[in-house]
Amino acid sequence: MNVTTDTPLAAAPLAGAPLAAAPAPVAADIDWNEAFCSEGANCFRFGLDDSGRAYIGSTLAPGEYVSDSVEALRALISAVKAGAADHLL
Repeated sequence: MNVTTDTPLAAAPLAGAPLAAAPAPVAADIDWNEAFCSEGANCFRFGLDDSGRAYIGSTLAPGEYVSDSVEALRALISAVKAGAADHLL
């Protein structure tokens, strides 16, 4: 699973290693569905790109999202619905 932001993150250099610029992430052309909002305006959105990758993002941080294959995100959502993340609530 990939977590992506539209802005490059600074990488911590290894001891003795020169500091190198982090490569800028490639902006995906994502077709977002309308946001799903629950109590307290906690809004999430789902999207797909032209290559078939699936995305989950928050409306609070539009440039940040999680991406993976449709099958992997389908398995994640099924596991959450089955209670695999209930201990986090």
